[in-house]
Amino acid sequence: MHARGFTLIELLIVVAIIGILAAIAIPQFAAYRIRGYNAAAQADGKGLVTGEETYFNDNYSYLSIALQTGPGAVGSTGLGGGVPLPGVMLSKGVSGAVVASGSSITTAFFTLATSHLQGNRLFAIESDEGKWKYRGKTPGLAQTGADVTAATSAVDFLSDGTI
Repeated sequence: MHARGFTLIELLIVVAIIGILAAIAIPQFAAYRIRGYNAAAQADGKGLVTGEETYFNDNYSYLSIALQTGPGAVGSTGLGGGVPLPGVMLSKGVSGAVVASGSSITTAFFTLATSHLQGNRLFAIESDEGKWKYRGKTPGLAQTGADVTAATSAVDFLSDGTI
């Protein structure tokens, strides 16, 4: 009678093939996750721009927003308990801040920066330029308030034109 089953060599070959496939797939999975985190920061940045423009249409000025991290609604932390930007929310792990400048309709503009804690890019825009820019950042390193003002003048930003 002949025994049925797999030989040790056959099992070792299958385990080796699975190991090779896992070695290829795991780094790709990590890269996909980082791209997803960056996409969340980009989308929240677009929402902040829309909120700022809506606020400007109603008030003829932009709203400065101190660094905030989602999840949650976004608004200023100024006098009177703050002013919310209607409909603007930050996703979990996304940080965003806005520095508004100018004192009249013709001189008003804002600088905005967003990033995800686990992403590898910091996204920024100056409303008077209208171009999105980004630069690399270390995943796990939180965005700071200083990143907003330095964001669009940083040498290592690459002009992307779109977001």
